[in-house]
Amino acid sequence: MSENSLRRRSRANAEPGAFRSLDWFTIGLYLLLVTAGVVSIYAASYDFDHASIWSFSEFSGKQICWIGLSLLIGAAIMLTDYRMYETYAYPFYAFMLIVLVVTIFVAPDIKGSHSWLRFGPVSVQPAEFAKCAAALALAKLFNTYNFKLNSPSNYLKAIAIFLVPSFIIICQNETGSALTFFALFFVLYREGMSGIVLLAAVIAVAIFVVIMKYAENSVLAMAQGEFIVYMLIMLVMVFMAGLFAKSVKLMRLLFLGFGGLVAVAFILGAFEIVLPWKWIFMAAIIIAALYLVILSFRDHIRKLMVCGIFALGSLIFAFSVNTLFPLLQPHQQNRILVSLGITADPRGQGYNVNQSLIAIGSGGVTGKGFLNGTQTKLKYVPEQHTDFIFCTIGEEHGYVGTSAVLLLFLLLILRIISIAERQPTAFSRVYGYSVASIFIFHLCINVGMVIGLCPVIGIPLPFFSYGGSSLWGFTILLFILLRLDAARKLIRR
Repeated sequence: MSENSLRRRSRANAEPGAFRSLDWFTIGLYLLLVTAGVVSIYAASYDFDHASIWSFSEFSGKQICWIGLSLLIGAAIMLTDYRMYETYAYPFYAFMLIVLVVTIFVAPDIKGSHSWLRFGPVSVQPAEFAKCAAALALAKLFNTYNFKLNSPSNYLKAIAIFLVPSFIIICQNETGSALTFFALFFVLYREGMSGIVLLAAVIAVAIFVVIMKYAENSVLAMAQGEFIVYMLIMLVMVFMAGLFAKSVKLMRLLFLGFGGLVAVAFILGAFEIVLPWKWIFMAAIIIAALYLVILSFRDHIRKLMVCGIFALGSLIFAFSVNTLFPLLQPHQQNRILVSLGITADPRGQGYNVNQSLIAIGSGGVTGKGFLNGTQTKLKYVPEQHTDFIFCTIGEEHGYVGTSAVLLLFLLLILRIISIAERQPTAFSRVYGYSVASIFIFHLCINVGMVIGLCPVIGIPLPFFSYGGSSLWGFTILLFILLRLDAARKLIRR
């Protein structure tokens, strides 16, 4: 490249064109969401003293301050050289890990959690900013020369980037925030991770739910949930083996073997002949899985090995569910059991969700009107200005209001994905998908727990739930992406 070209490129990079190239549609969505969030916080915390929405004694007034600071943070991000985010991605990540570790020891105990640092009257939750650090570090890793998800070591590097902060946050006893880092798994899928991994994750969730849901009844001297899981593993092995090997003979062999074993078990059970069928079924699955692995080497069909590994992995996970579940905190166990409908606790762990459902259901199609919600005004729903802010929207604005909010989030997420796809570098693209994944995870889990589909794990709704740390964290995530996007034309030169 000639000296003149270098000078022109240097001048172009130095030009203050970030604001001219800014995606103003996304900014508009951001402003709509934070404005709606303030109004919702005011409605959720409103009492009959008729305090102003601007009052600093109200949550809404404080949130307006956080929004003002967020806009300043966003402006500062836009004025920063876009290359800084990639250059200092790893140092920022290392710094946040240190802060997270320090937080465990210096943070005060707040409801059993050590996750908030206090600076005078202001409290900050470092976990909210660690999400951005993990997203930047993951993007930096994928932008390494010739990096691809084609080896176990590269998989481990990528997964470690978000597992390490997640583990530290769990040590803070903040399980909800720790789980949000697992949203970055979707980024790995976009960058070449096999869909089998996502399928395995879905199957693991299904196994857990079935075992816990049907743990009370018994079949053949074992829990009904375990029996169902073993039957499903056998059926999947039969069809996967037949599909991968394209062999009706192999499919028939497995089907007759498993089917005959189950038939014998029920026949003997009818005569009250009790055998340790749980261990017999497990042994049959292990033998069949090892047989498929051997066939994969003999016939050079690698997919048969995948089938065998799937069966063994599913079996190990199913066996470990009853071992791992008791390791959770009692309140975490109760939340999971209540969300699965296994136990009813309307005055305990299920109280929040029960009151939330009443609030949303009472809103009907168009809602009761702004500031006219009875459940929220009488404070029946705990944490209604933070984690359960969505129920305030449902009660006051009904189906129409909640649909409008979800539509705004859908537009924002689709726009983020669109921005990510048009990036010229792996760093910007991976970071964009990281942002989208985090927003999707927060939205789905928060709305899911408010309507009783997910356990209550304390995950805020982006831009709506009260809190400076949450708002700043999401603002930083979004505006760094906008800064990278504004510089994409410079990068192409």
